[in-house]
Amino acid sequence: MISRREFLGSLSYPAAALAAASASPPLLSREGAAILAELSKEKAPPEDAARDESFWFEVQRAFEVDRTLINLNNGGVCPSPAGVMRAMKRYLDVQNEAPAYTMWQLLEPRRETVRTGLARLFGCDREEVAITRNASESLQICQNGFDLARGDEVLTTNQDYPRMIATFRQRERREGVVLKQISIPTPCEEPSRIVSLLEEAITPRTRLLLICHVINLTGQILPVRAVVRMARRHGIPVIVDGAHALAQLAFRHEQLDCDYYGASLHKWLTAPIGTGFLFVRRERIRGLWPLQAAPAELDEDIRKFEEIGTHPAANFLAIGDALAFHDGIGAERKEARLRYLRDYWARRLLEGGRVRLHTSLKPEFSCAIGTVQVEGIGTADLNRHLWEKHRIFTVAIQHPEFEGLRVTPNVYTTLEELDRFCDAVEAVIRKGLPAA
Repeated sequence: MISRREFLGSLSYPAAALAAASASPPLLSREGAAILAELSKEKAPPEDAARDESFWFEVQRAFEVDRTLINLNNGGVCPSPAGVMRAMKRYLDVQNEAPAYTMWQLLEPRRETVRTGLARLFGCDREEVAITRNASESLQICQNGFDLARGDEVLTTNQDYPRMIATFRQRERREGVVLKQISIPTPCEEPSRIVSLLEEAITPRTRLLLICHVINLTGQILPVRAVVRMARRHGIPVIVDGAHALAQLAFRHEQLDCDYYGASLHKWLTAPIGTGFLFVRRERIRGLWPLQAAPAELDEDIRKFEEIGTHPAANFLAIGDALAFHDGIGAERKEARLRYLRDYWARRLLEGGRVRLHTSLKPEFSCAIGTVQVEGIGTADLNRHLWEKHRIFTVAIQHPEFEGLRVTPNVYTTLEELDRFCDAVEAVIRKGLPAA
């Protein structure tokens, strides 16, 4: 039996189990599978594992990130472990040997192994999973895939992702559909309130509803299952934006019961940049148009949503290595660690006063993401100061109803880096921002 350290190293260093270019390999080596089985037998609750710094040190070592800065913007896009990057580069090299043969005959068929792995992660049938380039593409397939008539209404909140709002706005301009957005509490610790606000906004012309699983602005977890079931009573399809939920939260599709779900894989799964996930329930595939044209024989095939023309296979195949890394950590342990990191900095800053958190600290309502506002200090100015003076990278959130720094550590983030972030913010609270 190999150690946890050796197991995590095997995921970071040569990603070897996915090897030869002519076969469809397993996601884990024999040794990796053995240690994963041993890890799964551990009785310690995830919350205890979240504080095991010796374990997380080994996880941190799997990333070759720039430690001359502190990256607390993993909500936008996350770095991949070194082993995932090596796998992608290896596939690129194979692809380039004789692309017309190696890309289409050797590499492209192996996408099906990755499809199976993603289906296992989400808890669905592999014939319900399309591999896309990002969450926006996945969600736009759904947003543009329904036939809508002039005057038909689509409903969402005013905290959904700007690109998804822009997609509906374009349908407004082009086809005369009507976008309706509701305001929701920030933070919200009453899930039934979200459901009620959305239901109150439904009219006889409502044809489609879009909801975030995790809101990118604050990390708020929304009651997807309850919203889906409410909308289903009204005969309204629900598109779920899971860009920030997949691989951040430990969940299965059955807990959501949704028909349409889109996510990025280059966020919390730490797959290569340019990878995404789309779930469409099997019986709904025929009724949803693909974003780009597909032949009629694919009408009931999930692969019709992957018809994008010539594309590299390397990014998609390296998703398999990211899945192996995620499984090696364990979804529950990972979620607990991400929440522990968020609480580590957020609770410390709250103790000092003059701080307002726009994110609930109750575990059922948030996880890795937290948005914090320092009273009397402009958020954009604080964000600029942290970067220019301390090389700390955060995001300044400016919403009509609130503002604050969005802080998103990841599994490679150290406690010392979070201490430096807190030190810098507390210094501003005590002394104010230095004169320009």
